[in-house]
Amino acid sequence: MFQSFLIKYAEIGLKGKNRYVFEDALALEIRRKLKQVEGEFQVSRINGRIYVEVEGDYDYDETMAALKKVFGVNGISPVSHIMNKTPEGICQAAVAFIGENYQDRHFTFKVDTRRANKAYPVPSMEMDALVGEAILEAYPETKVDVHHPEVLLHIELRDQIFMYSKTIKGAGGLPLGTNGRALLLLSGGFDSPVAGYMVAKRGVRLDAVYFNAPPYTSDRAKQKVIDLSKVLSEYCGEIHLHIINFTDIQMAIYEKCPHDELTIIMRRYMMRIAEHIARESQECLGLVTGESIGQVASQTMKSLFVTDEPCTIPVYRPLIGFDKQEIIDRAEEIGTAPISILPYEDCCTIFVAKHPVTKPNLNVIKASEKNLNTVIEDLLEKAYESDEVVIIGEQRG
Repeated sequence: MFQSFLIKYAEIGLKGKNRYVFEDALALEIRRKLKQVEGEFQVSRINGRIYVEVEGDYDYDETMAALKKVFGVNGISPVSHIMNKTPEGICQAAVAFIGENYQDRHFTFKVDTRRANKAYPVPSMEMDALVGEAILEAYPETKVDVHHPEVLLHIELRDQIFMYSKTIKGAGGLPLGTNGRALLLLSGGFDSPVAGYMVAKRGVRLDAVYFNAPPYTSDRAKQKVIDLSKVLSEYCGEIHLHIINFTDIQMAIYEKCPHDELTIIMRRYMMRIAEHIARESQECLGLVTGESIGQVASQTMKSLFVTDEPCTIPVYRPLIGFDKQEIIDRAEEIGTAPISILPYEDCCTIFVAKHPVTKPNLNVIKASEKNLNTVIEDLLEKAYESDEVVIIGEQRG
C-alpha cells in the first residue's frame, strides 16, 4: 500500500511572491481534513510540492475521499519511495512498481523523469531510457509511446526519490480562507447549496442563513437545510447556520402588499436580514445566492436589480449563467442532490404568487413597501431575535 501522496495544485502555482501563503493555507486545510481520518499523517511543503506521509496503518479509500474534498487540491498522486537511489535500484523499483500496480500489462507507456536534485549523476532523459528499457525487458507485452501513452510513469529525483503513475482528480480551486468569508442564503432546493459550493471553491469560507416559516413549513424542511449544510461542511469546514423565523414578515407582506409583488418584496426583506447577520458577524464580506438569470420570475434581470437594491454589501451569484440541468448535475457531483430532491417545501415555495411580476418597477415596489411602515421595524427586530444558530461541521482553527 502507498505510504505517501503527492498533492498537486494548479492556480496556486501561478501566484507570485505570496504563493507560500496559498501553499501554507492548503497544507493547513489538508491537515484539518485528515484529522477526520483514522491514521497518522504528516503534511509537508518541500520545494513547491506538498506531500502527505502516512505513518502505520490507514484506510486508503477513506484518505483519498478526504483529500478529494479539499479545495485547492487539483490532483492526488499515490507515490512509492525508492530506497535504492542508484540507477539500477530505480530500474528495479520501476519494474516492481509496474508489476504490483498493473495486472494487465498490455499497454503503452512513457517514463518522465524530473531531476530536481541536479547533483544526481544521471540526466533525466538518460534515466527515462534506462527505466524504459528495464520495463520493456521485464514485460515484453508493453510498448513505448512518447506522444499518447496509456501509462505515464513519473520519477522525481530529489533528496528522496519518488515514483507514481496515477493522478486522481481533486476539487480544484483555492484553499479555504484565502478569500475571506461570505453569508449564503440557503434554501432546500438545488441551487443555493451549489452556489455555496462554487463560492467556497474560490477560497471563501461560508456561513449560511435559512428563512423558516412555521407552521407553513415543517420541521422536516428545516432538517433538510441542516442536512444540506452538513454536506457542504464536508468541503467548507465549519458553517454557522442562522435559522430565522420569517413567518410574521411574510404574512404582513401577504396582507398589505399586492400579490404579484409578493416574491420580490419578500426577497428584498430576506436580503436586508441577511445583510444584518453578515454585518453582525464582522467577518462576512458579501452575500451569496443561487439565482440564475431567467430561471423563474424573480430571477429576471430587472427582478434581480430590484432585489439587490436594499443591499450595501456585494451580492455574489456564481450560478448566474447556469441552466437548471447544469445545476442539478453539479448537485449530484457534490452530493446535495439526494437531499434537495426531497419534497419538503420552504418559505420561498409556499408563498408564491400565481402571476408574479417579471419586470418590477423599483419605485412601485418601494411604494408598496410603505404599506408595511407601521409594523415592519418591529417585525424585523423580532426576526433578528429569533436567530437560532446551528454550528455544523468541523471546528474552525
